[in-house]
Amino acid sequence: MKKKALGATALLGASALALTACSGAAGSGGGSGTIDYWLWDANQLPAYQQCAEDFNASQDDVQVKVTQTGWDDYWSKLTNGMASGTAPDVFTDHLSKYPDFVKTDQLLSLDDLDADTSIYNEGLADLWVGQDGKRYGLPKDWDTVALFYNTAMTDEAGITAEQMASLEWNPEDGGTYEDVIAHLTVDENGVRGDEPGFDKDNVAVYGLGLNGSGEGMGQTEWSFLTATLGWTHTDKNPWGTHYNYDQPEFQDTMAWWASLIEKGYVPPLETTVGASVSDNFGAGKAAINVHGSWMIGQYTGYDGIEVGIAPTPVGPSGERASMFNGLADSIWAGTDNPEGSLAWVEYLASTDCQDVVADHAVVFPAITSSSERAAEAFAAKGVDVSAFTVHVEEGTTFLFPIAENAAKVVGIMKPASDAVLAGTAPVSSFDQANEQVNALFQ
Repeated sequence: MKKKALGATALLGASALALTACSGAAGSGGGSGTIDYWLWDANQLPAYQQCAEDFNASQDDVQVKVTQTGWDDYWSKLTNGMASGTAPDVFTDHLSKYPDFVKTDQLLSLDDLDADTSIYNEGLADLWVGQDGKRYGLPKDWDTVALFYNTAMTDEAGITAEQMASLEWNPEDGGTYEDVIAHLTVDENGVRGDEPGFDKDNVAVYGLGLNGSGEGMGQTEWSFLTATLGWTHTDKNPWGTHYNYDQPEFQDTMAWWASLIEKGYVPPLETTVGASVSDNFGAGKAAINVHGSWMIGQYTGYDGIEVGIAPTPVGPSGERASMFNGLADSIWAGTDNPEGSLAWVEYLASTDCQDVVADHAVVFPAITSSSERAAEAFAAKGVDVSAFTVHVEEGTTFLFPIAENAAKVVGIMKPASDAVLAGTAPVSSFDQANEQVNALFQ
């Protein structure tokens, strides 16, 4: 069942909400010494470094040091730091991670901050309130997914931008979405995937790139498809306690997706290990990649690649869909400077900082006016971001699953999903995986 992103339609509305509290309280101060702040996205590092410099200039005793670590190492270093007592004071947090941090008492409540959460896209702040009723994060941004495509390849194939923007999908034959993927696939002899004589074992350009199996969440891999079938990851969101990987809507989608690999339209899973799906696109090895709005700068920055961006395909529901995710900044419970950390988190969540992020045109900030400012910054760079914002405007978003045991769920679903995509297990094997996942909540 699709649902609106908790008032997401208000995000890019004509009237911005009043910006009252949390409006750049850099002078509120508190504590002394250095605040260690971690984030994982290198594309956002310059913006947050600027925020830190601006904050530091306003403080007498507190100074922020920013450290960026790639996603693959970020969480292991963070959890190891929590165990050893060396974690950063403040860090960028994810909806899939914070429930377990709360359960293990690793986060400091932000309830002492008198923040006006109405300045954010409606509902974003609510996502960071735990089951205990306490707040553990203030929103920093939001994201949706879309189709990045190589316009030189679509032009050569005779596929127009209008066609890319109006694709349709179903799990039986893939609809026009599969038609386009097949036609954009080209083998080493120049034969397209939908033409006689296509050699699926010697492909030069895949119609659709592969980022991995989705690990049970499928944010950029398949969730935008399953949602158009009315499927949801859990029985409720947030704080679901029962997963639905045994349902036919999910398994039918995964069977269709795996069939693209068998047909030669998508690279085999084993070839993607250790590879960057975005860099493969930049190297001309894939015509289409489904990815998140946080990757706009990456895809539009490849030399010699003209990029188009199309919204996700319309499914059997008659609508398109996208997972709606939002990050926040949290404070480690072991910080020796809670007052300084609170001041920094308050500044990160303010218009002063989020406008800086907006001007860098890398993500959509959580504050309504800052998000509008980001859209203008993207447009100034010649980038049309409507494929991402259309989900918000039309209310076709659904929330990232917020539940405990996320790491354990991934630990079960990654090998199960990998096996299905590799062709070594049938989609019915998800029944057993689903039993293992739900046993975590018993």
